[in-house]
Amino acid sequence: MLLQDRNAIVYGAGGAIGAAVARTFAREGARVHLTGRNAANVELVARDINESGGTAHAAAVDALDEQAVEEHAARVAEEAGSIDVSINLITRNDVQGTPLVDLSVPDYVSCVTRGLTTNFVTARAAGKRMAAQGSGVILALNSGSSHTSPLMGGTCPADAAIDTLIRSLAQELGPSGVRAAGVWAAGVPETLTPQKLGAVNPAMATPEALGGVLDTLDSLRMLPASPRLKEIADLAAFLASDHAGAVTGTWVNATAMFPS
Repeated sequence: MLLQDRNAIVYGAGGAIGAAVARTFAREGARVHLTGRNAANVELVARDINESGGTAHAAAVDALDEQAVEEHAARVAEEAGSIDVSINLITRNDVQGTPLVDLSVPDYVSCVTRGLTTNFVTARAAGKRMAAQGSGVILALNSGSSHTSPLMGGTCPADAAIDTLIRSLAQELGPSGVRAAGVWAAGVPETLTPQKLGAVNPAMATPEALGGVLDTLDSLRMLPASPRLKEIADLAAFLASDHAGAVTGTWVNATAMFPS
């Protein structure tokens, strides 16, 4: 198994991608420590993993709360003996579909602030402990839109900020044996619903709009179909493993598109 006896913290484990990654990490032998603001969602994922023969612990942690993140990381490190993997899969609540000239300042900057803050706070908590133990992997995920895409609101600068954070962490923590890398994933079909699209762009909150989005995404891929949730989770497990031991300071494009 790729992650046998590793201790992994999954931030945002109650979401679709977070839950899939948590289950994959556990299946690959990791002891997973699941966090999220919604305790019920996180506990449901943990229970499913434990009933399937894995090892999972759930905790309600708001990744915007520095003290809560630090206290949880300290508890995991003390009780488990190490933090070997930290992956941030927390949603940023991006607002899309509105021209920049019509977008409010809060709607533009909120996902930048939220995304950069949660990734920095969680990576800092794990990174200092990984550096002390001489090993570890910090992972992140975004849509790979740092080079701009139309009507994406603050998504592009948010992606750019997190891209840079991962590269900076890799440079600073590399001499201590710690790797940092990321996954670009955009429009994973199993994660999309009319309700989720509506939260980003109210005009898209219909089954017809969802079908149109999925068809458009498929047409943009270099492959016959959009990457699936399992493929994203499997890639994250690979990057967290020793098989990717030379991979750091970079992002893996799992969008099947040219970077935008």
